[in-house]
Amino acid sequence: MWDSIGQLTLVLGIFAGVLFVTYLVTKWISGYQNTQRAGNNVKLIEQAPLAAGKYIQIVRIGDKYVALGISKDNITKLCEVDEQALCFDEKKNRSALSFKSILSGIDTSAKTDQSGQDETESFETETLDHE
Repeated sequence: MWDSIGQLTLVLGIFAGVLFVTYLVTKWISGYQNTQRAGNNVKLIEQAPLAAGKYIQIVRIGDKYVALGISKDNITKLCEVDEQALCFDEKKNRSALSFKSILSGIDTSAKTDQSGQDETESFETETLDHE
């Protein structure tokens, strides 16, 4: 009996060790990739999907903005974009915000309609009435 408990403890210890090493390696790789992309001259401003595997990107290169067409096998310069023509929306820049600030901005209280009924209940009732 003590042998099986010892084996279980050993297996769990090895498993925890592997998880810890995986965590450390993931953190190291993440830090390495961030230092590789730390240039100031090229920055992806916005990306929009057009079709499966095809995107349009607005990229800042130096002090110029360029629209690029990106596909699986090809990158095409579409045109240069004037900086005044771009709309920089600070609300969409979520990378500077912390998770806590984003979470605190979410209103989790249930919204009610004029009858005092929960909107989801009202929708389900309407859906059932139309069937």
